[in-house]
Amino acid sequence: MNSELKVAIVQTALVWENPEENRRLLSYKIAAISADVDLVVLPEMFTSGFTMNPAEVAETMEGNTIVWLKKQAKVKQAVIIGSLVISENGKFYNRMVCVEPSGTITTYNKRHTFTLAGEHKVYTAGTEKVTFSYKGWKICPLVCYDLRFPVWARNVEDYDLIIYVANWPKIRIGAWDALLKARAIENMAYCIGVNRVGLDGNNFEYSGHSAAYDVLGNRLDIILENQDVVEMVSLDKAAIKKYREKLNFLNDRDNFTLEI
Repeated sequence: MNSELKVAIVQTALVWENPEENRRLLSYKIAAISADVDLVVLPEMFTSGFTMNPAEVAETMEGNTIVWLKKQAKVKQAVIIGSLVISENGKFYNRMVCVEPSGTITTYNKRHTFTLAGEHKVYTAGTEKVTFSYKGWKICPLVCYDLRFPVWARNVEDYDLIIYVANWPKIRIGAWDALLKARAIENMAYCIGVNRVGLDGNNFEYSGHSAAYDVLGNRLDIILENQDVVEMVSLDKAAIKKYREKLNFLNDRDNFTLEI
């Protein structure tokens, strides 16, 4: 078990609907990470940008991007995390994949499809919340619009880290900032949000604001607005134990069941 978890936050522009070029550019960014790293987190739909044309970019779980992710994870000896468009059983999913160096893959299908953009019309929503364990850390992966729904994220699994990958536009970035901090505080877990920068194929602008927060809502990183950058952040599991035992807030959480 690692008391310390080292995470690389990849805040980057994306080439519109071009998986091959995005893989090529991200390969350089991942290879350039010289520090020891346990997790590398990429934005939502990192092969294409937030497209409503899934047939143009969709892959299978045996496709080129999954093969690439396995290679990157093995070479870097780190978990690589991000979402992409997956075609399966005649449906399209905005699927977050968490690929370990061993080749083990944990997947999460985005539960809250973004109705404002019509995502619900072309992508099938997920129905299961997922956690996975790596080096003694329990991690909960979620995607973009999920951030607005705190009940879905509620820490009933005693996870240590919640990760959001996103294409969250600049015009609503204030909500992104506020909600990431809130998810950390209310769940007494580290919270990391990784957003893209630049313009997409619909001329929507993204300003990044990727961030990491500790269990008290303190920001841990120094990522600048609009920067195309890889930022390292170190998480300390002992701090989670310390504050959960001292404050006991999770002991007072409400019991509930979800209807999907």
